[in-house]
Amino acid sequence: MSLFEYAPAPESRSVVDLKPSYGLFVDGEFADGSAGTFKSVNPATEEVLAEVALADAADVDRAVAAARRAYDEVWSRLPGRERAKYLFRIARIIQERARELAVLESLDNGKPIRESRDVDIPLAAAHFFYYAGWADKLPHANLGPDPKPLGVAGQVIPWNFPLLMLAWKVAPALACGNTVVLKPAETTPLTALLFAEICQQADLPPGVVNILTGAGATGAALVAHPGVDKVAFTGSTEVGRQIAKQVAGTSKKVTLELGGKAANLVFDDAPLEQAIEGIVDGIFFNQGHVCCAGSRLLVQESVAEEVVDRLRERMRTLRVGDPLDKNTDIGAINSAEQLARIRTLTEAGEAEGATRWSPPCELPERGFFFAPTVFTGVSQAHRIAREEIFGPVLSVLTFRTPAEAVEKANNTAYGLSAGVWTDKGSRILWLAQRMRAGVVWANTFNRFDPTSPFGGYKESGYGREGGRHGLEAYLDV
Repeated sequence: MSLFEYAPAPESRSVVDLKPSYGLFVDGEFADGSAGTFKSVNPATEEVLAEVALADAADVDRAVAAARRAYDEVWSRLPGRERAKYLFRIARIIQERARELAVLESLDNGKPIRESRDVDIPLAAAHFFYYAGWADKLPHANLGPDPKPLGVAGQVIPWNFPLLMLAWKVAPALACGNTVVLKPAETTPLTALLFAEICQQADLPPGVVNILTGAGATGAALVAHPGVDKVAFTGSTEVGRQIAKQVAGTSKKVTLELGGKAANLVFDDAPLEQAIEGIVDGIFFNQGHVCCAGSRLLVQESVAEEVVDRLRERMRTLRVGDPLDKNTDIGAINSAEQLARIRTLTEAGEAEGATRWSPPCELPERGFFFAPTVFTGVSQAHRIAREEIFGPVLSVLTFRTPAEAVEKANNTAYGLSAGVWTDKGSRILWLAQRMRAGVVWANTFNRFDPTSPFGGYKESGYGREGGRHGLEAYLDV
């Protein structure tokens, strides 16, 4: 059963031939779900893209049983060099089908095609290539002399980077010898189902990767399943807390990559043109649907007015609109629910006394769109400075000294990422040692590489994904 087919016009929407309905992927085959279907909607047009199977507890049982059989009988017994061959093959197929994946990601998610094309898909392939290289070198990863896989990994991923988050989780799990049951977000299931077809194309043994589509109840059933040995979750802090409670007292290993409210610090000696581009990239990339987005801009008082003026000029050049237009900078908000949350928090910002500004921007009549927005006159007590908005909304605060900058940057429940813009290397090192953030970028922002670990502190979760550190979460060491 083929879910997706190539079409003859690679530069258009017809790169993917969408089918009216899609099934679950269990034990190497597509099948109907036990609980009916739900709709996957294009957030840029509000049109239904497809009907997708809804998995229930019975489907979770089937998928976990298939993953266990594959683990016991095939995957855990393969030498690392043989597992590596499958991962390399998957990486190459992702590259070969990159246009198809990029268009589908933008249709289903709403992000601009140039981001899907130039960031998400290449990075997804790179993660499979990278972890393929580790598959036969696990004893040399400094994680013990004889590391063993855990068994069946239950993985739940978010809607902001659907295929990339899949790669972050599936690649290291398979490299270490585990099998996988993955649940994509209910609003963005389609690239995960295309990945299932890629697994078939790569001749991956049945049951090694299983994909269950559904909503929160499906993910909860997967996390709670007694046959799951490892839980990996990326998503909101609220759901992360629920998962932590659910697995407490069990033998399950768990990693949680949760929310963030990153501080992006700009000092008076920073290269301002470069910093403005970093600020824009830090908050408006992927419509601000980024857990490590630089949503709090902390600017040294002496240059605050100049930075805000330059930022507003740059924001006037941003184009909001059709995600499949290669000139679009900001695409569609992923769902009506997320758009409502963004509106609620921005209205709270105004009500609490902050000054709101957006460039002149004609939004499409249909779809879920929100103009890029910056707030000035923000205090640390404002909701927009404390709560994760997860949209193209920036709060500007000021500081006078490096010590004050650190104090304000750390004054958050989160601790996922931070950015520093300054000409002084010694200041960068001083700040990086004092900021409670899993990643501190210096004179750049939102830079990712499969060789580099990523994760947070406090309410941003625990555990690391990426790099050598990402192997540890999937090994019994």
